[in-house]
Amino acid sequence: MRKLTAMIMAMTLCYSVNAQSSSNKIDFVEYDLDNGLHVILHQDNSTPIVAVSVLYHVGSKNEDPNRTGFAHFFEHLLFEGSENIGRGEYFKIVQGNGGSLNANTSFDRTFYYEVLPSNQLELGLWLESERMLHAKIDEEGVETQRGVVKEELKQRYENTPYGTILPETFKRAFVEHPYRWVPIGSIEYLNQAKLEEFMEFYEIFYVPNNATLSIAGDISIEETKKMIDMYFSDIPKGEKEIPRPDIVEPKKTAEVRDTVYDNIQLPGVIMGYHMPAQGEDDYYAMSMLAQYLSQGESSRFNKVIKNEKEKALFVGAFPLPTEDPGLALMFGITNMGVAPDQLESAMNEEIKLVKENMVTEKEFQKLRNQVENDFISGNASVRGLAENLANYHVYFGDADLINTEIDRYMKVSREDIQDVAKKYLNKENRVVLYYLPKPQEAN
Repeated sequence: MRKLTAMIMAMTLCYSVNAQSSSNKIDFVEYDLDNGLHVILHQDNSTPIVAVSVLYHVGSKNEDPNRTGFAHFFEHLLFEGSENIGRGEYFKIVQGNGGSLNANTSFDRTFYYEVLPSNQLELGLWLESERMLHAKIDEEGVETQRGVVKEELKQRYENTPYGTILPETFKRAFVEHPYRWVPIGSIEYLNQAKLEEFMEFYEIFYVPNNATLSIAGDISIEETKKMIDMYFSDIPKGEKEIPRPDIVEPKKTAEVRDTVYDNIQLPGVIMGYHMPAQGEDDYYAMSMLAQYLSQGESSRFNKVIKNEKEKALFVGAFPLPTEDPGLALMFGITNMGVAPDQLESAMNEEIKLVKENMVTEKEFQKLRNQVENDFISGNASVRGLAENLANYHVYFGDADLINTEIDRYMKVSREDIQDVAKKYLNKENRVVLYYLPKPQEAN
């Protein structure tokens, strides 16, 4: 259960953008190179570390429906090496110089980063420039990463109890929009794809005019600009059109219900409600509503459903921030001897109450405090700062929202929270799945 919760939360954080309280303004400079690469620099000399990151505006929603999983596959493939970096050497180089590195992929973007001692800034820039210009895409690397992705699929989805919640929910919630498949994609399609298809995907999306280089930490702005010019200015601009899907998912008019049988011991109840895209006014109220329902032991779901009624071992609400309208997931695991319809009824009752009654003043103030605290914590690391600056630029075209988006949350009223509950938390706007232990399938 903890593994699944961590997976959902990781996916949520992967999409999320975080703001900063007005009393801790984050200064930065940004500019574009001639090849279209957008650069954001934040200088903080308080500790001798630096985060070098590149966000490519490509996620699973940019994929061919018959080649899903490419963006996530490239998250792995672009660690294979380059013309000047040996196969599998990325991790050895960074770790050997006292740093760490990783990457993540969402529906909407792919993000790579290194956190290094600040005297190794140039190393991070070289590594990312090699990834952008000279990535090694050959049969050996493709075959290696096919194996890696297959193993990840088994570990994170197939062999994790309730691990298929995201793909099972999204494929029923969306019928036209590419959110109907999740970033892990299809191994079948990855096996069918030829080397030329992977090379073309790289040439379309992993180009400077589809990338944001965001650096935060112990740097000199002017010296960093010189190094960026040296490593990135000569990388050619992408020549192929970058596809941006404009598909609008049809409005739902009827609830979708289904049953999924899994290797689990206790039934689960999953509800997926359609919700606005991040940045829309209702998004902020929906995000706070989900937090009100499930964050902390005193939240409605935990206090009532888990502790008072003892209907669930775990219950939570997870709004997934996405570039296009997406889903808010509500997920519960039944207590021993509790039927899934009993847990669903308890969840429905809490949703009904928040539609009929406004959050109290005391609860609302606590909620606002939680939101503000979460945002300040989100920028506590140089990596978080670099990622959030890039997110704000790519998704909203305004990196300074890192300083001001908190105001959008603070403008949300108790009435707004009640209004979005009435507007979005309706049966005709949702998918409901019952997860049942596999032996019950025969019955």
